[in-house]
Amino acid sequence: MENPAITDHEIHPLIAHRWSPRAFDSKLVEKDKLAQLFEAARWSSSCFNDQPWTFIVATKDDEVNYQKLLDCLVPANVIWAQVAPVLSLVVAQKTFKHNGKPNAWGEYDAGQAAATLVLQATALNLVAHQMGGFDPAKAIATFNIPETARPVAAIAIGYAGETSNLPTDLQERETAPRSRYPLSSFVFTGEWGSSAPFV
Repeated sequence: MENPAITDHEIHPLIAHRWSPRAFDSKLVEKDKLAQLFEAARWSSSCFNDQPWTFIVATKDDEVNYQKLLDCLVPANVIWAQVAPVLSLVVAQKTFKHNGKPNAWGEYDAGQAAATLVLQATALNLVAHQMGGFDPAKAIATFNIPETARPVAAIAIGYAGETSNLPTDLQERETAPRSRYPLSSFVFTGEWGSSAPFV
């Protein structure tokens, strides 16, 4: 299933076709495609080129580590994410590598790396669903994440599956029209709340 964005202005098809489905196929993702995803993340931009991201990844053919990561998700996400063949945690470094000082942009940069990964997934006909619904404390304990880092998101990755395999309530959410706030509500000029003239 596809669910492309209906946009007010023309955007690149890769962006329009990126979405966050819950219906996954159990087919494993090829190793070369997995490597391409994280290579894309590797080339994301970051403050001072510090690259303050780490990805903890588990594939379904690695049952022990997959279950460890699945157990970090909240139950509502486990319902559908357990079908995805790849799960990942996005972890942001709290301090700069070059001087050890606090990195106020670490989470922002880790988010950019994740977004780049997701666009690469879309280019490879894969789908990805990013989640805030996970237990950071459990992730820290499970994967021995150091105090200098913070898990900020989880991602389910794989091939799109059949919506009919989801529980009824999730099927409805899966097929609902996509929507976004208008540009005028968040693109400002001059002062807060003053919409830019081109929107």
